[in-house]
This record gives sequence, C-alpha cells and structure tokens, in this order.
Amino acid sequence: MDELELEFELHPQLAQDCIPLGDFALCRLLLINDANYPWFVLVPRRSGVSEIYHLSSEDQVQLMRESCFLAENLADAFVARKMNVASLGNMVPQLHLHHIVRFEKDPAWPGPVWGKLPARTYTAEQVAGIRKKLQALMSGELDFVPQPA
Repeated sequence: MDELELEFELHPQLAQDCIPLGDFALCRLLLINDANYPWFVLVPRRSGVSEIYHLSSEDQVQLMRESCFLAENLADAFVARKMNVASLGNMVPQLHLHHIVRFEKDPAWPGPVWGKLPARTYTAEQVAGIRKKLQALMSGELDFVPQPA
C-alpha cells in the first residue's frame, strides 16, 4: 500500500450518497443509493486526485481495466441497452467514474439521469440482490465489504 492510498478518504458527498460494495485493486466500488437506475461509481483509492491525468501511468491503465471490466459485467448482469460511463466531478472534486446501466424503458431515457427524478432509496433486500448478482460475476476481482446487518 503506498502513501497516496494510505491517505485516501472518500469525499463526504460520495459517502452520503453511496453504498460501499467493495474494492478492486485500485478503485472502491460504490452503489449510488437511487433505485431508479443501477448506478455505480468507481473511486481510485488515491489521495488528492481530481482528474484521470493526475494518476500515474500505471494507475491510469488499471482504472481503464477496472472500468471496462465493471461496465461489461454490469451490462451483462442487468441486460443493459447502453452503459453510460462518465467522469464529471463538477459537484464532487474527487476523481470518480459513474457507470450507469441504461434501458430504453428507464424513466430518463434517452436523456441524462441527473435531476430527472427524486432518488428512491434502495431497500436492504434490493442491495442484497445487487451484491449477490455482482458476487456471481466479479468474485476474485472485487473484495466485497461486509454487508451491514
């Protein structure tokens, strides 16, 4: 573990809005607590990073590997019509990549999801179902955090 990872802290807004699922080699995987859409976030566990180009070359490559792996598995798990992957950071400066599973029948299709509907909080059962789905596909790649009781 290097110094940047030791100093890593999740931005308070991400901590408030998300449910931690686990860690890849580089990134923490979060689930946005909005049941309107399967919406996940990757956050590199590096301190003081707000842009992809702030990462080392090795971390840039690892981020792309993890993002592509996540997007492909989410598309399969949720039978996506389209995967929206974006790094915006206008509200939260900490580098994070959104991975939103989109369907032609989702409430925001084909527009962006931001601000379309008020967030619907996941139930514990819904989160458990998502974790189970991801564990079946990503076991060995993602170290899952324990599920809260």
